[in-house]
Amino acid sequence: MSVLSSPATATRPGAVLADALPATSAGRARVRDAALVLGGAVLTGLAAQLSVPVPGSPVPVTGQTFAALLVGTALGARRGFLSLGLYAVAGVAGVPWFSEGAAGFGMPSFGYILGMLLAATVVGALARRGGDRSPLRTVGTMAAGTAIIYAVGVPYLALATGMTATEAMAAGLVPFLVGDALKAALAMGALPTAWKLTGRRD
Repeated sequence: MSVLSSPATATRPGAVLADALPATSAGRARVRDAALVLGGAVLTGLAAQLSVPVPGSPVPVTGQTFAALLVGTALGARRGFLSLGLYAVAGVAGVPWFSEGAAGFGMPSFGYILGMLLAATVVGALARRGGDRSPLRTVGTMAAGTAIIYAVGVPYLALATGMTATEAMAAGLVPFLVGDALKAALAMGALPTAWKLTGRRD
């Protein structure tokens, strides 16, 4: 797909929401994409500070996972990967924007950040196939991304803490399922609505 965007091309199959932002030249498209990648990383870092501790678990409830999935879906696979990659690399390098203002890779929850990087890429690819253009498809896309985050994060948690698989699931999966369902419900309203505002035609 061309890096240039217009209202018509931004709503065709294969487009993601970020493609609705105009770019009239290749140079401007690169500037736009760089701004989107940086903005997605910052959004994820800010959302990570919305943190609520979970009793008995080293993993807090945060807005981080929801932000990462939204970034991937809105930006597409390539820009989503770069954005979450920037978030992860900068956090490891010392930027205190992981959950609860943490930085580095020593915390047991670091596996979830790696999972977010992969999940943002996958949901971005699904979005290019229309995975965010109706409520039901959006739920499926968010569920796939969430499953990827846990598939990486929970085993990492077990390895980092010495928990058994059952203990890691009890501490790093079960307490978050209700919140994940609420996030999916929010996304299933927000993303298709955003597409309608771009003037897409099915």
